Amino acid sequence: MDYSFIIKKAWEGYDASKTIKSIDDISAMVSTNHVYRITFDDDDIIIAKLSNFGKYEYFKEDHRIIHSLSNNLLYPFESFLAKSLLKNNRVYIYHHKQAKMDIWVVFYNPTRIMDRMPRRLEDEHIRKLGQQIGKFHKACSRIKNVLPKSSKTLRTDIYALQQQLEINEKQFGSAMQADFLKYHCDLFLKNRSNYNLKSFEIIPVFIDWNIGNFSVGLNLELYSRWDYDWFRMSYRILDFYFLSRVVSDIGDRTVFSYVINTMMEDRFIIFLEEYHKVNPLTADEVRFLKEAYRFFILNYVIKDGKYFFNEQYAKKLQAEAFDIYLPSVDRDFDADKIISALNLK
Repeated sequence: MDYSFIIKKAWEGYDASKTIKSIDDISAMVSTNHVYRITFDDDDIIIAKLSNFGKYEYFKEDHRIIHSLSNNLLYPFESFLAKSLLKNNRVYIYHHKQAKMDIWVVFYNPTRIMDRMPRRLEDEHIRKLGQQIGKFHKACSRIKNVLPKSSKTLRTDIYALQQQLEINEKQFGSAMQADFLKYHCDLFLKNRSNYNLKSFEIIPVFIDWNIGNFSVGLNLELYSRWDYDWFRMSYRILDFYFLSRVVSDIGDRTVFSYVINTMMEDRFIIFLEEYHKVNPLTADEVRFLKEAYRFFILNYVIKDGKYFFNEQYAKKLQAEAFDIYLPSVDRDFDADKIISALNLK
């Protein structure tokens, strides 16, 4: 579908005096979200993101938190995040509702991109990334108290999946598959009580740390980040599964899966050792990695997968969730290996 007319209406609501010359779709084509490069008659350029994934209220809430975060982060991360365009001192979001269409648009300033990390990292890249993510999490932690409140929690997302299963379990497959999902939802909620979650800080997390979503500078320092699809306020542990995929031996792949094994690789332990030197982890947080992974599969692959991923990926990933991902959670993750490597108790 050509969404250009929605982009044009969104821009008219922002600044009708500036005329659009061209709109080019630069989407990655993995998700249902669309990203456009807008060029104006005066050759100025901005980026537009069009989405109908999730809820408009959450999208608006997340972008206002991200704006506050980007505005309050201090050196060396003061320019790390891509900036949304503001109108009347607030992030401008256009909400398009027409018939069955419910779509929202946000505009970004183009972000400067330095170097991409290689598709397969060497040890020096892994160590540097561990240090940098540790410093970035610390910077986010320092300003967490001045950020707007978020209404999403891990528990509310799992409750939403449970509710969908109660209303229409057939949308998730067979009765056996629905029961399997109910079991893992219950297990996640039950297992939360095994951890001292009150001691876990709630900070901004971006979850999706694919190497295509950020760039690094000459000394491998974090330079820019521009993808906010799965942003939320939560535990820093939610960032670690994707980081394990970035540093994994297999490296970045065009066709991807979400197996748990990357968190068991020695390369991920190298990453965690460097992170831990900068921003110490606790044994309980390491143990919670398993539940963070279970949450990721239940929430982003099962609950939201068919809305976020394009149809080809959604079907593939959801089939693998039943056959591979969820069965592996309690079988293939060994927290003690990581706890021992980090000398935690």
